[in-house]
Amino acid sequence: MDIAHSLYRAVKPALFLIHSDQTHSAFMTMGELCGSNPLTRAVVGGLYRYRGPDISKVVDGVKYETPVLLSAGFDPNGRMTRIMRSMSFGGEEIGSTTAYPCPGNPPPRQTRLPKNQSIIIYKGLRNHGVDRLIAKLKKTPHTPGYVIGVSIALTNYRKESCDTLEGAIADYVLSFKKLNEANIGDYYTLNISCPNAFDGAGEMFADPAKLAQLLPAIKTIPSSKPLYLKMPINLPMEQFDALLDIADKNGVHGVICGNLNKNYDELEYRDEAPLEWRGGLSGKPCFSRSTALVRHVRQKYGKRFTIIGTGGILSPEDAMEKFRAGADLVQMISGMIFYSPSLMKHICKKYSEERPSYRV
Repeated sequence: MDIAHSLYRAVKPALFLIHSDQTHSAFMTMGELCGSNPLTRAVVGGLYRYRGPDISKVVDGVKYETPVLLSAGFDPNGRMTRIMRSMSFGGEEIGSTTAYPCPGNPPPRQTRLPKNQSIIIYKGLRNHGVDRLIAKLKKTPHTPGYVIGVSIALTNYRKESCDTLEGAIADYVLSFKKLNEANIGDYYTLNISCPNAFDGAGEMFADPAKLAQLLPAIKTIPSSKPLYLKMPINLPMEQFDALLDIADKNGVHGVICGNLNKNYDELEYRDEAPLEWRGGLSGKPCFSRSTALVRHVRQKYGKRFTIIGTGGILSPEDAMEKFRAGADLVQMISGMIFYSPSLMKHICKKYSEERPSYRV
């Protein structure tokens, strides 16, 4: 019996009475504190760490102790790197970070939709900027066996970055250059699909013609780390495939499928969301779309791309569906909230039992 899981299910109704912005802030503070002490790391690990048969795997030369990662968006400033291994994560994607600090959108930045098992995410790329992230990670002891990816996005609310294609490219390149020169991160992701940045700028490079200019500029920066693209999930398939073709031609190692769902009409309980746009949807509304895209990329490109599946993983079986569709790794956030913080351990256990594989 998983006592931690049962306890969370018992207290979840009370936790959901507190606004999501407040609970996230409290969890970040508590997680950073627990991660700073070996005793508290051991206590958390005793409750939440997977300890079954070896399920490690090497992807693009990077070894993951478990194939379950924390998605970008949860830890934009690199505060949780000392504790998440104790919760069965094989790594995390920090960020998205930007070349300059972003104040983000006005609150509320996260709004739970419990009936839909979704959260409206309206952070607007709120983060301290790449310089502070590098400084933070340089002074944070590295956790052996824990992979750190860094998601890079376009600086939100900065006219020099958002108003011209040249400025936007320079913004991405600056972050990428600084991270590589500092040798921070085990892999990098270009987030080309943030749905709630200023004036749509977060999705500027979901335009194939513009991505075809960004990637050659990124390639001018020496880098030995895997490079991935965070893909949108609401595009017409023809446009999605055009992005894949450009990624292929420019040597991108893989894709993350995918980002938040922008379509409120796909909610099962539409009345739970506001009538006007308030940010992208996480959780269950992303599951079918993201899984279908994982399957599409694998069938179209075979083993050419590493695929990281994310979106709507709310149970161990959801994760297995992503793996069976063709994902090499999975990422998640919402499942910790709607299922329990034990979900990662339960996914690892199920993965060890089934060892799901895809057919090319």
